[in-house]
Amino acid sequence: MKYAAIALVAALGLLPVTPAIAQDAGDDATAPRHAVGVDIFASTDADDTDVIRAGINLDPVYKSPEDYLGVRVEKAWYRPLGLATTEKERVFLRYANGSGGWKWNAQVGTDGDTVIGAASIHDESPYRKEFFIERDIVETPRGVNEGIYYTFVGAALDVPVDDRNSFTFMAGAQEFTGKNVRIHARANYVHVLKPEWGLSAQFRTRYFHSTEPREYDYYSPRWYVQALPVLQLRRYSGGWRYMVAGGVGVQRDAVSDWRASYYAAAEVTSPSVGRNWHLKAAALYNNIPQNSGAYDYGQLTIGLTRSF
Repeated sequence: MKYAAIALVAALGLLPVTPAIAQDAGDDATAPRHAVGVDIFASTDADDTDVIRAGINLDPVYKSPEDYLGVRVEKAWYRPLGLATTEKERVFLRYANGSGGWKWNAQVGTDGDTVIGAASIHDESPYRKEFFIERDIVETPRGVNEGIYYTFVGAALDVPVDDRNSFTFMAGAQEFTGKNVRIHARANYVHVLKPEWGLSAQFRTRYFHSTEPREYDYYSPRWYVQALPVLQLRRYSGGWRYMVAGGVGVQRDAVSDWRASYYAAAEVTSPSVGRNWHLKAAALYNNIPQNSGAYDYGQLTIGLTRSF
């Protein structure tokens, strides 16, 4: 794990460049070949930690939201614990493609201090397998001011039981600047209640263990556990996709007793609006402890892409 950040730099080289990304958009001369996108991410928590990231994506090669090659320029504002705002400029190379039943995407770049970004690859089989890596800054006062980063490497596996029941398992390791390595394990059970409604009942569990608890100023008890029942509704209409989900469960860590855990999420994704527009928006609320230790957290993401 000590040199896990190097794997992030190598991720693009590990993902094969197929002829599909190099050739023209196909025989259809009217197919989109380029795209410009804008998006904004905003989050806040109970400890007055606010984060805003606004970015522009320029893709000279673009066929779909899952097939593109381009660059991203991003501005980030960090205001941990209501203190002074720190600004950072971030630049990335973006790439997504697929071949042979596998799909991959990567966004790898720098904030001027170190390598940051994320990359993942997954297959399309019923037993869906995914491998991922992510590296970014820790959004606390010491994290932003002293340059504390994490690198998270993991894998997930879907295990279908029948048409209405399935399990998902995830395991990963998260290395922080310093000595702490956090081991993650998650397991979800999904039961489809009404296939025609897109309604499912889920039971989500998560656990982590830190090798160096309370290192620096981010939330890091020796261990943390959560059990969360969730109802989720996913619907389609006219090419649009809608999702809402919510749940109430329990959580605790090494230094606290059991307490309630809340979760709510909503998402909307468009088809091609008009001809070549694509919109995605998502909102999330939970009271899972964040880096600062806050128990109420909300985030909003909105992205719009124009292909031509």
